Amino acid sequence: MKKELNIPYEIIPHEALSPVRLEMERLAIEAARKAYAPYSRFHVGAAVLLENGQIITGSNQENAAYPSGTCAERTALFYAGAQYPDVAPQELMIVAFNQEGRVPLITPCGSCRQVIIETATRFAPYKILLAGQSEVLVLEDCRSLLPFAFDGSDL
Repeated sequence: MKKELNIPYEIIPHEALSPVRLEMERLAIEAARKAYAPYSRFHVGAAVLLENGQIITGSNQENAAYPSGTCAERTALFYAGAQYPDVAPQELMIVAFNQEGRVPLITPCGSCRQVIIETATRFAPYKILLAGQSEVLVLEDCRSLLPFAFDGSDL
């Protein structure tokens, strides 16, 4: 039996972003500028809006031994979990820059998707905002990024 997956998402023009989302984007861009990416030259910034209104940021931090680095999304989510262990994320915004400038659309890597799912399992599903220069792709449910996720129920 063949089945299909449908992933609902919305495209929002940049000019329609709320003030909170514009602030998240500003902070994610600022974080991307602080990325340590001497090998890939791919600078990623993430901003997590917590339910208490706090915005936590992270950037990718590379290492010559590639598995030892970490991505912006994981940096932000792990910091949020460490500093605000009982506060759920509401939204995660991601931006990226390569040598030519802002990337039109950035998606999380597989490891980040797994951490995003674990965070949703710990708290509740939250929105993912993939922000380009002119528009933002919004996933209402972060679990859409990894439809056949591995979680604690698989152990």
